[in-house]
Amino acid sequence: MRVHEARLHTRAFSMWSHAHRSIMDCMPYSFLEHTADVRMYVTGRTQEELFCDALLGMIAAARPAPGEAGTTPGGGKPVERTLSVSAPDVTALLIDFLSEALVLMHTEREAYLDAHFLRLDERSLEAELRGYVADSFEEDIKAVTYHEADVKKEKDGTWSTNIVFDI
Repeated sequence: MRVHEARLHTRAFSMWSHAHRSIMDCMPYSFLEHTADVRMYVTGRTQEELFCDALLGMIAAARPAPGEAGTTPGGGKPVERTLSVSAPDVTALLIDFLSEALVLMHTEREAYLDAHFLRLDERSLEAELRGYVADSFEEDIKAVTYHEADVKKEKDGTWSTNIVFDI
C-alpha cells in the first residue's frame, strides 16, 4: 500500500476518532517501505494516544469494507468490545494489545475506530474498542510482530515506535 492510499483510506477513521485533531495537521502514523510486510511508524503525545493511533493505523492497513448499513462512518453496524491485556513491558503491551484487537477483527469481522482506555499503565490495560461490522478486509494482516518494535518516550514527552505487520 502506498502512503497516499493509506492517507485517503484513513481520513474517515482519523476524523471520527480524533475530532479534536485536524487531518491536515499530521497523521499520527505513516507506512514505510518494507519488502514483504507492512511497516508502520506511529507517534502519540501520550501513551494512550500512541496505543489508539497504532490501532487506527492497523485498521487502515487492513482496509476494511463496510458491512451492513448502520450509523457509523464506516457504514457497518456499530460494535463495542472490551479487552484486558497484561505484559512484562510497554512494548510487549502495545504488541499484545494490537494482537488481541487483530484476533477480534478476524473472528468478529469488526473494524475499530476508537479505543477508550479504562486503565492503562506500562504493564496492563483495559480498553473499550468502538467500531463497526466490516464485510471484509482488503489486506490480510496475519500477525503483529515484535520485529523493530521498541516503544520509547522521547525527551519532548511524546511516545513512538515502529510496528511491522505480517501480511
